[in-house]
Parts: sequence; structure tokens; C-alpha cells
Amino acid sequence: MITIIGTGRVGTSAAFAALLRGLDEKIVLLDIVPGLAQGEALDLGHAAATLGADVEFVGSENFELMEGSEIVLVTAGKPRKPGMTREQLLADNAAIVADIAVKIKKYAPESVVIMTTNPLDAMVYVMYKKLGFPRERVIGFSGVLDSARLAYYAAKKLKVSYSSISPIVVGMHGEAMYPVPRLSTVGGVPLTQLLSKAEVEEVARETVQAGATITKLRGYSSSYAPGLGVVLMAEAVKRDAKKVFIASVYLDGEYGLRDVVAEVPVVLGRRGAEKVLELPLNEEEREGFLRSVEAVRELIRALPEEYRI
Repeated sequence: MITIIGTGRVGTSAAFAALLRGLDEKIVLLDIVPGLAQGEALDLGHAAATLGADVEFVGSENFELMEGSEIVLVTAGKPRKPGMTREQLLADNAAIVADIAVKIKKYAPESVVIMTTNPLDAMVYVMYKKLGFPRERVIGFSGVLDSARLAYYAAKKLKVSYSSISPIVVGMHGEAMYPVPRLSTVGGVPLTQLLSKAEVEEVARETVQAGATITKLRGYSSSYAPGLGVVLMAEAVKRDAKKVFIASVYLDGEYGLRDVVAEVPVVLGRRGAEKVLELPLNEEEREGFLRSVEAVRELIRALPEEYRI
């Protein structure tokens, strides 16, 4: 059983993606807004019937229904509005995440938790601290989207398939993220050898600004890509795929860092983020990565003390 907490745009996109991917036979949708999760579950149930897929959707405000969930996807939280940074969401969403952590700990204590709530890295930190789960079972969806955006813009420049790009973006999930073009490759060839310096800088800039661009254009933040991406991560966990994703995880010595969350390559399997991979960053890249991580630390320091212990 899979539970999705939050039935806004990202949560419902994730539920629909889970249906199309055949992620599980039962998917529970939870939301505090009366009737919202039930309505979405009913619509999704009709979609399942249309496909002829035997997937049961259950919607409720009752968090007890997550009991027994293998994976909990947390998409709840206030969304980013035009002109608003992820960081401005910090205080409101920290309170929401802390409350959800209490419920997950009570009803799904063996689950792997994957989050999309922004500002993502700080919210993963809050969830990790409040749950008390092993760090591999608290994961942030982040680099999957950031790296996909880098692949999108690089592929457009090179006129190749998106799937031909192996993209690397690390650090913070936010405006301080750090794309790494030298380690982002096409058939093993670094982007820095295939694009001019100006083109590389443009690709990196477009990647960083992508979320804000979408929010400005349509009035609300991205939903389809996060919904699908978090389901691909859940799929890797459920099927013990041992597949590498870039995700936000709590670091405990990797890259010489401790007590902070950052997006880095990890191996996803049944136990969650089973291994953190350390990239061969050169001196310039390491400095950029550390600057990005410092932006996460600033957010963590800005959290009320109750969310940091």
C-alpha cells in the first residue's frame, strides 16, 4: 500500500502517475480539507476503470488509514506563488511537516518517506528530526527534477534525445542549486566539450530559473514533473531497483558534511536511500557545491529550534 499525503496538484499528479505506472494495488490519499481527497480518489477510481486497471483509490481525512503503508509520499504544504521563493515558505511548511511526521511515526513507522514539500531540503531536515527514522528512509524529491531540467535544456541545444543526457545537479533544491556541466555527459562526453562556455552558462541558468519561470507563466508551480518524478523514486524503492537518482538526503560525513540535507546521487532500493555516491568534484565544483549547501544551512538555522531537534 502507498499513501499520498496532500491532494493538491502535485499529489494528484503523483496519484495519476502511480496508476499509469502500476505502482500498487491500493493507494490512499489523505488531506485535511473535507471531501477533497475523497473526490480525487473517486475521479482516479473512474480513471482506473477506464484503463481496466485493478487499482483501489481511497480518500480520507483520517490518517489512520495509512497504517501498513510501505511508502508515504508527502506532497502537502503551502504552494509557491508568483514572485515567492521556496525559502519564503519555510515557517508555514515546517509546522505542517512536523504535524505530518507525528502521524507517520504513529501509523506507518516502517515506511520510506519521500517528500516534495518546499523549501525541500529544509523540510526533509524537519521530517528527519521529527520522525527519528534511519536517515535512508527520509528522502527528498529534488535532483530528479533539477537534473531532468538540465537534460531538457541541454538536449534542446544539442538536438539530441533527452534520454541521451546524463545530467548532474547537486546542492540545494532551489535558486542556489549547483548544476555540474563537466560531470553531465552525452555518451560519456562532458557537456563542457560539446557546448561553448556561453551555451553551458545559459543551460545552467535556465535550469536554475525553470521553476520560477513556470510559476510566473501559469500562476502556480510545477506539478506534472514532480508528480511523475516522486513516483519513479517510489517505484525504485518498492521494486528494490538499486537505481541511482539525485535526491535530497541527510548527510553524515559524505562530502565532509554533517547535519545538513543536500541533493546528491543516491542508490534507491527497498530500504530507501541505501547508499550516497560521492562525485569527483574538482576544486571549483566543490566550492560551488559547498556554497549551495550553505544556503540550505541558512534555512535550517532560520527554523525555530523546535524543528531542529
